[in-house]
Amino acid sequence: MKLQQLLSYTRKAVDEYELIQEGDHIAVGISGGKDSLTLLYGLHGLKRFYPKPFTLSAVTVDLGYSECDFSPVAELCRELSVPYQIVQTDIAHILFEERKESNPCSLCAKMRKGALNKAVKEMGCNKVAYAHHKDDIIETMLLSMLFEGRFYSFSPCSYLDRMELTVIRPMMFVDEADVIGFQNKYNLPVITSRCPIDGYTKRQYAKELVAKLNHEHPGAKQRMFTAILNGNIKGWPQRILQKR
Repeated sequence: MKLQQLLSYTRKAVDEYELIQEGDHIAVGISGGKDSLTLLYGLHGLKRFYPKPFTLSAVTVDLGYSECDFSPVAELCRELSVPYQIVQTDIAHILFEERKESNPCSLCAKMRKGALNKAVKEMGCNKVAYAHHKDDIIETMLLSMLFEGRFYSFSPCSYLDRMELTVIRPMMFVDEADVIGFQNKYNLPVITSRCPIDGYTKRQYAKELVAKLNHEHPGAKQRMFTAILNGNIKGWPQRILQKR
C-alpha cells in the first residue's frame, strides 16, 4: 500500500463518520507496532490538506518491559515534526510479577488505556486516535458473538464522558494486509512486542478463524465487515455516504 492509498482510506473514515472537526488536537496512541505507526503517517499526511485544520501529537505508554527502546519512534516523530511523549509505567511488573496474571489482556488494556487517556488530557488534546483497522473490527465482532452472545464491534467514534475525551479510529477501512505492505514499503521503525503471551490470545484465535473462513468462503471477511457497517450497532454514529 502506498501513502496515497492510506490517505484515501483515512479520509474516507474521517469524512463518513465525521471524526475530525476544525480546531481538534488529536493524539495518536503509538504502541510501536505497525498499526499505530501507519496511523501516524495517515493522520500526518491528512493534516497537510484536510479542509478542517487540526493539531497532531503522539504518545506512547511504556509498559515497562526491559529492552524496549522507543528512540526510533521518537526519531520518526521528529522527522514528521509531531510532538511526542513517552509515559513510563510499571504495568508489566504489576501484571506478571505482582499479580501473576494468567489472563492479563483485559486488565492490561484497561490500565494501558487509563494511562494513555490521562496523558492525552494533560497534553491538552480533545481526541485520541486508536489504530484499529478493518481486521480488528471484524475480529472484535466475532469475539463478541462467540463469547458474549451479542452482535457488537467498537465504534469509529466514541465519547468518554468521565475523561471528556473522544476516541476515533481513522484506519477502520484499512486491511491488515495493506498495513503490512505499508510497513515494508516505508520501513517503519516497528518495536517488537515484549509481551510474553503475544500470539496466544483469544484475538489471535479470532484472527486465524477469520482467515480460515475467508479461505473456505472467498469474500467472507468483506461480507462480515459490510454486515457490521449496516448493522445499526448501538453507539455507532450515523454514516454519511459521500457522492462519488
